[in-house]
Amino acid sequence: MALSATVYNLAIELANVDRSVYETLALRIARQPSESAEYLLMRVIAYSLEYAEGIELTQGVAAGDEPAIYIRDLTGHPLAWIDVGLPSAEHIHRGSKSAARSAIYTHRDVAQFLAQLQGKKIHQAAEIPIYALHRKFVQEVAQWIERRSELLVSVIDQELTITVGEKSLTTPINEHRI
Repeated sequence: MALSATVYNLAIELANVDRSVYETLALRIARQPSESAEYLLMRVIAYSLEYAEGIELTQGVAAGDEPAIYIRDLTGHPLAWIDVGLPSAEHIHRGSKSAARSAIYTHRDVAQFLAQLQGKKIHQAAEIPIYALHRKFVQEVAQWIERRSELLVSVIDQELTITVGEKSLTTPINEHRI
């Protein structure tokens, strides 16, 4: 019998001062059996930081050719292709061609990731931001997330703070380009 996804219900108070986005989000997200807690958290972070009308999560690691997150207009056309982790150059290229804007969120070694992408064919590569978070930050916060959790997510001057219960941690959001 195949393992099924574990559903997380997250209540998120979002205060993104940098973008003037203040929302209360009720996020229902499925964690696939092959998905790490860190990858799940990165999807939650990317969703929170990219939050806009028309945003939707895909199936994460089970999404195949899709990104982790889409932002679509009212007709269903993708406006933004938001990916998480270390997507391949081909995946980034396809996403950049299919949406007006692309972005990548990672907690992996960004220098190594950029080296892997160097010289590869990627549509509008210079326009694609890669937002890198410290790996230890993501590992620590991922341990705090339970199937039902309340999170406070705030961004001020490119600094991300996540609070879960009595625990709080802050990290810079470092932007890189291909």
